Amino acid sequence: MKYIRSIITLGCLAAVAATSGAQGFRSGTGITDIMRAGPRLGPPAARPSTAPAAAPVQRSAEFIVALVNSEPITNTDVQTRVSRLIKENPDAERVPRGELTRLVLERLITERAQLQLAKENGIKVDDVAIDQAEQTVARQNEISLVELRRRVAAEGIAQQDFRNDLRDQLLLTRLRDREVESKVKISDAEADEYLRDQRNQSVKNAALENLNLAQVLVAVPENATDAQVAAAQKKAQDLAQRARAGEDFAKLVRENSDSPDRANGGAIGMRSADRYPSLFVEATQSTGVNGIAGPVRSSAGFHVLKVIAKAQIGSGDATVTQTQVRHILLLNDPKRTTAQAVAQLAEFKRRVQAGTADFAGLARDNSQDGSAKDGGDLGWSRPGQFVPEFEEAMDRLAPGQISDPVVSRFGVHLIQVVGRRDSKLSQSEQREAARTALREQRVEEAFTTWVQEVRARAYVEYRDPPQS
Repeated sequence: MKYIRSIITLGCLAAVAATSGAQGFRSGTGITDIMRAGPRLGPPAARPSTAPAAAPVQRSAEFIVALVNSEPITNTDVQTRVSRLIKENPDAERVPRGELTRLVLERLITERAQLQLAKENGIKVDDVAIDQAEQTVARQNEISLVELRRRVAAEGIAQQDFRNDLRDQLLLTRLRDREVESKVKISDAEADEYLRDQRNQSVKNAALENLNLAQVLVAVPENATDAQVAAAQKKAQDLAQRARAGEDFAKLVRENSDSPDRANGGAIGMRSADRYPSLFVEATQSTGVNGIAGPVRSSAGFHVLKVIAKAQIGSGDATVTQTQVRHILLLNDPKRTTAQAVAQLAEFKRRVQAGTADFAGLARDNSQDGSAKDGGDLGWSRPGQFVPEFEEAMDRLAPGQISDPVVSRFGVHLIQVVGRRDSKLSQSEQREAARTALREQRVEEAFTTWVQEVRARAYVEYRDPPQS
C-alpha cells in the first residue's frame, strides 16, 4: 500500500532528500503535524534487540552494529528500516546502498539517544494517549480503526510494534516541547520585522499564502477494482460539474462526502498553504475564490475542492478562520490516572448532552487552568494557536458540538466549539500570527542544534558494519 508510510522513516526520507544531515530531521514532529502533509500511516520503528550481546552462536543477519550508551542497535534493526524506506520511497533506491545504510544507522543512533534522554527526564506516555494517536492516524487516512489495524497487519507489522512506534513519537514530541520549544521567544520587534518582510515580497509565493478550502471526498477502498475506481472517479466528476453549475457546495458535501469534515460543509479552515497537502495547493493555485478544482486523486480517493478564500500573509486584508472555543482541562496528576480523567470528562459530556449540566458551569467548577473563571472560554483562536492534539480535535467540531476527551501534553481536555468565523486580522493579531510563523522557523533551527548536541553527548560504540 503506497500511502502507508513510516512515521519514523520520514526522518530517513529527509536525509535521503539531502543525502546528508540525517540528524537534522524534526523527529519530534507530532502525529497531527505529520498528517498535514497528506494521508499516511506508519509502520513501527525498529525496537531494541532483546538478544544477549554475547550469544554463543549468531546468525549472519543478526549481530550488534552499534551501542548507544550501552543499548544495542542490531543489524536487523538497520536492515528492517532500510527495507521499509526503499519500499516507501522510490528516491531511496537511487542512493547507493552503503550510503543509505549509513544514514539509517545514524538516524537510529540519534533516535535512540533522544529516547534515552526522554526516559531520564521522566517523560512518559500512557496507553490512553497512544489510543488517541492510533485513532488520529486512522482518521487522517480516512479509514476506520478496524481497517487501520487490518492494513497494519497486512504489512506484516505486529499491532504492539505499531503502538510502540506511536509511543516513541509522542515521547520525542514531548521531549522537544520541553527542551526546545518552550525556550524559543520572539519579540514584538522581530515579529514586526517579519511582517514587513512579507509585505515587501515583490514576487508572489504560494507558500506565503493563506487558503481556506472545502472538499468533497469520494473514497476509494483499498485494493479497489478498476470498475470501483472508475465509478468513484465518475461520481467525483459529476459532483464537480454540479458544483461548477452553481449547486450549494456545502449541501453536496453533507450528502456525498466520505470525509469526517462533512459536518462543517467540508471547510478545512483558513491557514497557510504549507499546512495543506501539497496536492491541494497545486490543484487550486490557479483557481480563483469560489472556484472549483478537481477532482484530484490521492491515496484516500478523489477530492473535489472549492476555494473559499485566499489571502497573502502579511497583507492588510489577510484573513483567517477563527474558532471560538472553550474547554475543561484536567491536569496530569499523580493521584488521578489519564484513564480516570478521560472517564470523568466523558461523564461531563454525557451530562451536557443530556441537558442536566451546563458546559460553562462544569468548566468553572472543575477546569484546572486560568480559563475556569470564564467558564472555560479561550476566546477566538486562529490556526496554529493551540497544540496539534487540541487543534486537530477542535477543527473537526461544528459549532455547538463537544469532543470526546482529548489527551495532550498538558492533561486531558473536553472541548466545545462555540462559533466559527472568517475574519480580517487586526494589527495585533497579525503580529501574533507573524510571531507564530517566525517562532516555528526558530524552533526548527534550535531543534537541529539541540539534536546535534544530544548526539554528541551520547557514548556511541560502532561494532561490525551492517550487512544486507
